[in-house]
Amino acid sequence: MKKFMDEFKQFIARGNVMDMAVGVIIGGAFTAITTSLINDIIMPLLGIFTGSISFAALSFTINGAVIAYGNFIQAVFNFLVMAFVVFCLIKTINRFHRKKKEPPKEEPAPPEPSAEEKLLMEIRDLLKEKQ
Repeated sequence: MKKFMDEFKQFIARGNVMDMAVGVIIGGAFTAITTSLINDIIMPLLGIFTGSISFAALSFTINGAVIAYGNFIQAVFNFLVMAFVVFCLIKTINRFHRKKKEPPKEEPAPPEPSAEEKLLMEIRDLLKEKQ
């Protein structure tokens, strides 16, 4: 039991667990922001075109059972907006990381002189020696 508890303490003390906990907390706050974006801005704008404010109100009844398919559509829509926003954030973050990690570009070495250029350099050097 002591070995188990020691392993558990070691697991909890790792940085990854703390990072994950921070991610979950920020994710919860981010969910609230995204839900507000959808419910307070996007859905009223869509309501102009669809004639209703929310998909959640859509339903039909069969033998007394209410099938609220609008809730499902709303949940899928919320997921797609959330996924799109997270995709954009990750793409932006990755772009910043790439810019930081790019090594400075080195200038290419000058090309090797051709045989004709080498011959002309030898002639030049010989002429300088004669003077």
